[in-house]
Amino acid sequence: MHVKKYLLKCLHRLQKGPGYTYKELLVWYCDNTNTHGPKRIICEGPKKKAVWFLITLLFAALVCWQWSIFIKTYLSWEVSVSLSVGFKTMDFPAVTICNASPFKYSKVKHLLKDLDELMEAVLESILAPELGHANATRALNSSIWNHTPLVLIDERNHHHPVVLDLFGDRHNGSSNSSASEKICNAQGCKMAMRLCSLNGTQCTFRNFTSATQAVTEWYILQATNIFAQVPQQELVEMSYPGEQMILACLFGAEPCNYRNFTPIFYPHYGNCYIFNWGMTEKALPSANPGTEFGLKLILDIGQEDYVPFLTSTAGVRLMLHEQRSYPFIRDEGIYAMSGTETSIGDKLQRMGEPYSQCTVNGSEVPIPNFYSDYNTTYSIQACLRSCFQDHMIRNCNCGHYLYPLPRGEKYCNNRDFPDWAHCYSDLQMSVAQRETCIRMCKESCNDTQYKMTISMADWPSEASEDWIFHVLSQERDQSTNITLSRKGIVKLNIYFQEFNYRTIEESAANNIVWLLSNLGGQFGFWMGGSVLCLIEFGEIIIDFVWITIIKLVALAKSLRQRRAQANYSGPPPTVAELVGAHTNFSFQPDTAPRSPNTGPYPNEQALPIPGTPPPNYDSLRLQPLDVIESESDGDAI
Repeated sequence: MHVKKYLLKCLHRLQKGPGYTYKELLVWYCDNTNTHGPKRIICEGPKKKAVWFLITLLFAALVCWQWSIFIKTYLSWEVSVSLSVGFKTMDFPAVTICNASPFKYSKVKHLLKDLDELMEAVLESILAPELGHANATRALNSSIWNHTPLVLIDERNHHHPVVLDLFGDRHNGSSNSSASEKICNAQGCKMAMRLCSLNGTQCTFRNFTSATQAVTEWYILQATNIFAQVPQQELVEMSYPGEQMILACLFGAEPCNYRNFTPIFYPHYGNCYIFNWGMTEKALPSANPGTEFGLKLILDIGQEDYVPFLTSTAGVRLMLHEQRSYPFIRDEGIYAMSGTETSIGDKLQRMGEPYSQCTVNGSEVPIPNFYSDYNTTYSIQACLRSCFQDHMIRNCNCGHYLYPLPRGEKYCNNRDFPDWAHCYSDLQMSVAQRETCIRMCKESCNDTQYKMTISMADWPSEASEDWIFHVLSQERDQSTNITLSRKGIVKLNIYFQEFNYRTIEESAANNIVWLLSNLGGQFGFWMGGSVLCLIEFGEIIIDFVWITIIKLVALAKSLRQRRAQANYSGPPPTVAELVGAHTNFSFQPDTAPRSPNTGPYPNEQALPIPGTPPPNYDSLRLQPLDVIESESDGDAI
């Protein structure tokens, strides 16, 4: 009870100024506020009061409209981009080099023997159909061919296309072809790859516009199936070793060799080697711009030992990237030929949440990073490939050979997962899958991009060819004969042309200072107010709430009293009952119901007949008879 009284007292003290009604509160605000309009509403006459009320209401609406625009603009989190150009000493980038051929043909020939024989038969069927049918009866590994064959689709009759096998077996689901039909010519047919699942009951065709594309994609798909069943350590041994590929190395004035490169196995290109990756050592600085202070390499690509059907390009795949970042060299690298020189350039910095959907380390991206074993920084390329591999595992129950594999999963192959090729093809062409991965992955907030300028020249020249190849052959094979040729040697010069760099940086276009200044400017222009006026308005809102609370408390109290009176079942006591109860504590009122003829009573009940109280003997007074008579005589007089 004491606490309740204390709180009520505090409530009344807080409400002492503006009053206890809404009208008093409004009059008090208009009379005391520093805003110009409300004061005139109180001070002026009836006509001007109405005019000032409309003007104040109109300008208040304009202020609210302008405020909504500025707040909406601020919450859009727009950014402005600034470009700065500077000159400073820069760290030399990480350099990744790969051979265009992932494996030596001499080491993987036993794995690709059946596939190469099938490939030769396919080429014979394309180039010489009659000869190809004649040789189709020779011993071939039919299991590889029957699983994913190449077919010709005769579309000369668009309403009834005919599917013809390259080796003469005809598969047609729409029309019956005569036995005399031959394999059609190139103008009337297109080549396709038949991908089947569910034991061949559900098939789709992947069409190609050129037979070169068709046989290359078919061979790569079959080779992927073969290499996926080989342990990675064996694949590393089948690729090009660093001591054979890197013939000479010079960084500035310091000599280097293959031991200064970090090996990494990249499924597309086999063994790749990274210079200045910065994983275990500090990044190397570039002392000065110019070719004398860059990285010079002489590489032996061993083109004579390329896999003939797997790689059709000869050269070195080159990529420049930041330290501790994973090199996605297939997508971001370039092919380097002899005499390649490269210059380097841009850095991009983005703002994070809520201004852009970029991430610093990828911790908020809901996709497992399968490249985390390499201990590299986050990149959107790693996220997109991890997302695709995750979809492969979920939809096809196996992972693709070209991407890292999480623990407990297996790579796809025809033996363990017969339907994987069909599933992979559907997933690769799925637009929904790509949109899902793009929506879930985020760009990195800090990204350095190197622009590469390539200049090419013949190396070595005809005048110096003999002695250079003699020396390189001696160093590589300890041979007095020339074992190297121009088509197998690549020279790279990688350096900064100059130390000019460009930084593209995002900053907030609308910050909190901009928002407050615009809100205050609009409020001062239209209403002649300031921040103190807003505080006054906030005070009025608080007083309005207090008045509402007081009224609600009073209303609840009155309702509680009315409810207590309504719960009383009997009629109110009569005067006689009250007197009897006060003077005689043993008195009990008569609760017998009234007769219905006595008339109605509230709640349609009849008034009870009051009982006869017992005599109160303390009130009896015995007086002499003469006294009584004298009193009666006095009354008569």
